[in-house]
Amino acid sequence: MADRNRIRGFLRDEYVTYASIVLYITLSSGQIFFNKWVLSSKEINFPYPLGLTLLHMSFSSVLCFLLTKVFKVMKVEEGMTLEIYVTSVIPIGAMFAMTLWLGNTAYLYITVAFSQMLKAIMPVAVFILGVSVGLEIMSCKMLLIMSVISLGVLIASYGELNINWIGVVYQMGGIVSEALRLILMEIFVKRKGIKLNPVSLMYYMSPCSAICLFIPWIFLEKSKMETWNFHVLVLSLNSLCTFALNLSIFLVISQTSALTIRIAGVIKDWIVVLVSALLFAETKLTIINLFGYAIAIAGVAAYNNHKPKNGECITLVSQSPTNSGKESGGAL
Repeated sequence: MADRNRIRGFLRDEYVTYASIVLYITLSSGQIFFNKWVLSSKEINFPYPLGLTLLHMSFSSVLCFLLTKVFKVMKVEEGMTLEIYVTSVIPIGAMFAMTLWLGNTAYLYITVAFSQMLKAIMPVAVFILGVSVGLEIMSCKMLLIMSVISLGVLIASYGELNINWIGVVYQMGGIVSEALRLILMEIFVKRKGIKLNPVSLMYYMSPCSAICLFIPWIFLEKSKMETWNFHVLVLSLNSLCTFALNLSIFLVISQTSALTIRIAGVIKDWIVVLVSALLFAETKLTIINLFGYAIAIAGVAAYNNHKPKNGECITLVSQSPTNSGKESGGAL
């Protein structure tokens, strides 16, 4: 009887684990398509990536406050001081805001599939910045992995039929911002010894990111949005899906590991690339596209396998436009 109950408990845990992974992949992929549709569809006609990102961060801030301080269904880890917030959380929040803003803006110029292909270069940016600040060590193996990823992205870009360099610049800017954020987070943990779970990270970082986005929004998009007819239901649902994605990430992290998150991220990227060709008429995949992306993803997989399998306390994979099989954090 005891053995039977133990087996049932094991199977139940396995089901929960796989269900949480499927939920994360579904929500993450769906949110990318949802954002693209909101930003570029004729039905919604909301070409304001800065405003959309600001809405997400504001929505996340309010919900985090309600869930942790009002209803108290989630717990925020203590230990945050003014000095830590100013020197660590604000820079990380600013970089995260820049990541989402630039990444969402890229959707106005390039396809979802090509955007995902460019994101594969993320480990290269993280590694180069990590070496420059002493967090990574240059080795022949890592140099080979970075070369494989770079070669794959170059081949995928060469195969793009309708490449828009403005969109490429925005996407690469978002990648650099995300790499800086990840480096800052590693410094935040390693040098200051502060570890935050995903909910705590969202709670502290979302308001900061919202403020960082609000300032440029006033000058760049506010006047344009004043004449826009808001689709309140669509935008509210979009923001709610963003928050649900972050909660699913919290569930996956609690059930699995950082390596599992990375693997799920790679699977999600392939799903996004292939499904986007079916959903969006503008997406024209070529053999060169897919061949180059396959090479890049092989490099990403090698990178993920090479990285230490720890750090779950700060690991939070987001639907950020620059996330590609890596650790990340926050909400979009």
